[in-house]
Amino acid sequence: MMQRKFRVTVGAAALAACAALADVANPTASPARYATDAYPGFDREENIVAPGKKEPRWFGWINGPAKDNAADQLAYARACAAEGSWRAARRGYDALVREWPTAPEAPVAQEALADLYYSHYLEFDRAFEEYRYLLDYYSLQCAYETVAARLYETAKLMREEGKTILFFRFANTVDVRRAFEAVVLRAPGAPYAAEAMRTVAELREDDLEYEKAIQVYENIRNLYAGTPEARTALVREAAVRMTLLRQHAYNRSRCQDTIDFLKLALAGGLDTDTRATFTAYLNEAVALVEDEAYRAAKFYDARTRTKRSAIAAYERFLKDYPASAHAPAALARLTELQQEMESK
Repeated sequence: MMQRKFRVTVGAAALAACAALADVANPTASPARYATDAYPGFDREENIVAPGKKEPRWFGWINGPAKDNAADQLAYARACAAEGSWRAARRGYDALVREWPTAPEAPVAQEALADLYYSHYLEFDRAFEEYRYLLDYYSLQCAYETVAARLYETAKLMREEGKTILFFRFANTVDVRRAFEAVVLRAPGAPYAAEAMRTVAELREDDLEYEKAIQVYENIRNLYAGTPEARTALVREAAVRMTLLRQHAYNRSRCQDTIDFLKLALAGGLDTDTRATFTAYLNEAVALVEDEAYRAAKFYDARTRTKRSAIAAYERFLKDYPASAHAPAALARLTELQQEMESK
């Protein structure tokens, strides 16, 4: 009878907590094992289904290992792969991980299994799951940075290829976005982390989740200030903010927040084209605020019983927006009301 090894129950979170962490705010730092800080605009990690620990399958005489120990099982699976017996190799690697999860051969088999799905089967969704399992359960027993980079490349292929269901491909933005989020959480200091975050924001935009996209772009600017990724995020964030202003009913706080954002951006170093775009955005946002203020003044003029309230409303408007396109009309009406008051 083959001897089954003791099965550990250490979860991904416990393994990650033991791993060394890099400085998240420094994009040049070595990739961290796992991000501990919250990432605004990401789905909460606890709300994402994590890979469960692999257990031996039922009916082990069918799906179980072909050998009596991990070393022989690994050799067997490798031999199957060398012969082109891909199905047998896949089952062999998987059975090793399930039967001897603490053996030194287990992370080797897990990586080989992921590589099979990546390189031979071209099933990138499944490959991503297997690489993620390797990082979550064997973070200290694998070449972490190399595997994390492969995880990122797999996520990009998932985005390009879509998801196949009954021979049809579909754009699965939620799963793909969560894949990129998983990449950032597992390698927050990697050189590709900012690019992965930008992809998360773009996928939020694709799903019309503009508030979430803004959060991600803002976080990129904070974490990677002065980098090309931060400049790109600034441009995209401005465009998304303007989309919100145009598509939704007037919201004073949103307008003012966007105006403040644009003024701050214009105070920094922008290229000529970006400055022109941001100036146009600012003029548009300010015009929205001015329009609302002018409509409020006209409301007082039309609905109040006393001319004094209307006069005060127009005076307040002219004080706050002296250069508004509505200023001439407001001044003319104010003068008219004042003359009416004096004639009494």
